[in-house]
Amino acid sequence: MKETPDLYGAYPRLEEYQLAELTPLGERRTTSAGEVLQQAGESSDEFIVVLDGTVAIVQDTAEPERVIAVHGPHRFLGEIGMLTGQQCFLSAVAQEPGEVLAVALDQLRELVPRDPQLADLILRAFLIRRSLQLTLGAGFAIIGSRFSADTRRLRDFAARNRLPHHWIDLENDAEAERLLRELGLDRDDTPVVIWRGQVLRNPDNERLAAAVGLRRTTPVRSVCDLIVVGAGPAGLAAAVYGASEGLATVVLDSVATGGQAGTSSRIENYLGFPAGISGAELADRAEIQARRFGADFLVPATAVALQERDGHHVVQLENEARISGRAVLIASGVRYRKLDVPGLDDVTSTSVYYAATELEANLCRHDPVVVVGGGNSAGQAAVFLAQHAAQVVLVVRSNELGQDMSRYLADRIERTERIAVLVHSELREVRGERMLDDVVVEDLKTGQRHVEPAKALFVFIGSLPHVRWLSDQIVLDDRGFVVTGSQLPGGRQLLETSRTGVFAAGDVRSGAVRRVAAAVGEGALAVRMVHEHLDHYL
Repeated sequence: MKETPDLYGAYPRLEEYQLAELTPLGERRTTSAGEVLQQAGESSDEFIVVLDGTVAIVQDTAEPERVIAVHGPHRFLGEIGMLTGQQCFLSAVAQEPGEVLAVALDQLRELVPRDPQLADLILRAFLIRRSLQLTLGAGFAIIGSRFSADTRRLRDFAARNRLPHHWIDLENDAEAERLLRELGLDRDDTPVVIWRGQVLRNPDNERLAAAVGLRRTTPVRSVCDLIVVGAGPAGLAAAVYGASEGLATVVLDSVATGGQAGTSSRIENYLGFPAGISGAELADRAEIQARRFGADFLVPATAVALQERDGHHVVQLENEARISGRAVLIASGVRYRKLDVPGLDDVTSTSVYYAATELEANLCRHDPVVVVGGGNSAGQAAVFLAQHAAQVVLVVRSNELGQDMSRYLADRIERTERIAVLVHSELREVRGERMLDDVVVEDLKTGQRHVEPAKALFVFIGSLPHVRWLSDQIVLDDRGFVVTGSQLPGGRQLLETSRTGVFAAGDVRSGAVRRVAAAVGEGALAVRMVHEHLDHYL
């Protein structure tokens, strides 16, 4: 087979000097035709460079076997899951006798600080390869009905965690019925997940995560220095700075790393990224960085209570496990508000979304869509969806587009032909039987209503703090956000809550600036305050 062209930097070739750096750290091995160098469904602890011959990257669960890419001399194998401890979603098979260099990941990590250019080359290639896998539908299969809430939950979980997968639609894919018959299942058994010979019947998120190697099973330390609840920008920043400064740090999130920012197709006003960066890539980079410094991640892991015991703070999880820490950072973020309009419930499972990622874009490709909201999240979604949808209608309640949105984003929307903006307007009705057909929009100044065709509805109308798990343990403001610092009596530190040793950062905090950069800054600042608390604690 011919070597795959280097697409977008996904398949770079190592320079001679880079290979010379790696060679003393690894082991040269001869390979035979058909030899499996990396097996889908298993974790890999080696970084493999092809020295001679070719290696095919294949999806061996497909019928027939599907070749994704072919690598020749001086190219390397792997993708981002190798650095985060996930299983491989594709297999690597030698096509002919050859030779490879196998470097232990621990050795590779030691090289990273000495050669940042090599580290950037590898990381960028790994990130792009994961994106290509998502686009190609590699990985595990989800079989289910588009009208099933559990099918939607599984697909959303896979998308938020950037897990390669493909959805087999019971209603529209002829392969679905054939697969179910072969597996001895019927439609009532769906949704099911198929991966490496396993058939998971309507698994919960934790079971799916365990099956694909996302969820760690080893226990964390008996007592941590810092428990971070929430893996959005604030939580990830705290994980990086906490772990790098020697704190035993554990990060929890109920869904995925990245938080709401992780669903953003492009963040363009974040310092140091003049061309912008996707929320998913920012989250992946931060997670790898935090893991390199020793932070532990438990995802998915849902915090349901905060308690005190024996002088420690205890976070109780949904599975009844408990994690004890000397300090806690509340970075649990916010959840998008949901619309309350007639007809919404009838189409929610099939046509209503609260994020705009590649998953949603592929589902509404070449269709008309409606986006509701006037903030940056709505604006970013509209710009991204305009690249895929036939037409995007942005419904904004305020009188002008730039009132609650960054000016650069408003200007871009106004220059995009496929986006129609309806200011001083609100949605009044959603219409369709099980799937969305159109929406009714009212002009708030004239009172006139009209119909906009739509096959998908994207909602970004503000947020609510995710604090239910705190119960009455922490003081909240009248809107439910966590109160910190000078808003409390007793001279608390800037980010400290009403409980000593418990801090808050990011969108969940009362008075926080709703920007990624601000959340990152608060996460970093919180670590300094944790250090001060621990110095006093000890």
